[in-house]
Amino acid sequence: MILTDQQIQAEMARGTIVIEPFDPSCLGTNSYDVHLGRYLATYDAPVLDARRHNTITTFEIPEDEGFVLQPGVLYLGVTAEYTETHAHVPFLEGKSSVGRLGIDIHATAGKGDVGFCNHWTLEISVSMPVRVYRNMPVGQLIYFGLQGDVHTFYNRKPSAKYNERTDQPVESMMWKNKF
Repeated sequence: MILTDQQIQAEMARGTIVIEPFDPSCLGTNSYDVHLGRYLATYDAPVLDARRHNTITTFEIPEDEGFVLQPGVLYLGVTAEYTETHAHVPFLEGKSSVGRLGIDIHATAGKGDVGFCNHWTLEISVSMPVRVYRNMPVGQLIYFGLQGDVHTFYNRKPSAKYNERTDQPVESMMWKNKF
């Protein structure tokens, strides 16, 4: 079951959902709009290796002129909002207005885990050049209720790779897996 606007606000009052900063005008009927943060990053190597630590270069989106994203480049972005989810499963979906500009905000990682506490890293790709701006709406968080108890929350898992709080994009940590 998806939480409604009233349920999202009730869960925020209980502390089971945290959105910082919170703007009531961004609360939809059953979602919350999130915005592009001030940082983007690109990988340094032309070929990525799943068994190696692939480094990134992070840069700020110019405040007034924005930044033109190019096809064929994977950009890592970040939400301006810091979120915590302690009793629901958060899903991040792109806004239709963003999709109609040819922007995908996540390659495969739309579902969060119960206990995720951080800014969301976005895997951004575009089908044609498009100028983006910091704080533009890019996605919406949807919260699903749980059935059953959670054994281990994400923020308490020893193997969790994305727990360090940061307002900058975080590169893939696949290299930390054993395979």
